[in-house]
Amino acid sequence: MRRHNFRAGVLTIAPILIGVVPFGVIAGVAAVESGLSSLQAIVFSPVVFAGASQLAAYELIGRDAAIVVIALTVLVINSRFVMYSASLAPHFVTASVPQKLAAPYLLTDQAFAASIIRYGEVEEPPDLKLAYYFGAALALWTTWQSSTIVGVVVGSGIPPEWSLDFAIPLVFVALLFPAITDRATSVAAVVGGLTAVAAQPLAYNLGLPLAAMVGIAAGLVAESRR
Repeated sequence: MRRHNFRAGVLTIAPILIGVVPFGVIAGVAAVESGLSSLQAIVFSPVVFAGASQLAAYELIGRDAAIVVIALTVLVINSRFVMYSASLAPHFVTASVPQKLAAPYLLTDQAFAASIIRYGEVEEPPDLKLAYYFGAALALWTTWQSSTIVGVVVGSGIPPEWSLDFAIPLVFVALLFPAITDRATSVAAVVGGLTAVAAQPLAYNLGLPLAAMVGIAAGLVAESRR
């Protein structure tokens, strides 16, 4: 059964990986253009493994920003994973110590969305839930690292007219709609989205965690009224 759930996680996230590939290629290109060597860029990706914050870090590295500024920026952008972890923790109560260490490292928006939707639809014991999560998470990790290496190798040789950056918002749109299942999640999505747009000018991408918190608060208010 664990193998079956692992495979189910891979199959569920497979369509999303189509959008992750160009996202990863862009990250690899950005790493090279920031001034990192090919080896540094390839090593940086699995060490940080943070998608949007990797792109932010590369931009700051290219501007010769202080290490402290780069680290704080990555932490702020990734603060949403604290909320993700809190949501997943009750489902992983039987996880071993190595699993509890690996799970947060592999945590992404995509793996979280796929897993939390599954857990709401199918009642399963914790070990099967964990197998499903690792199937989705490892599939994305492998795709991201492979795509990043391609971007590092290709460098700036990708024609601008390919517009690969257009795939980035599509990845998150694909995650959003399956998660909207009732009035509360609809309110959270709309309020969070509007807040993210309004807060976009904030420095260090502070608009992202702010939008997440405001959206969650709005969803909780809508749920309590219902």
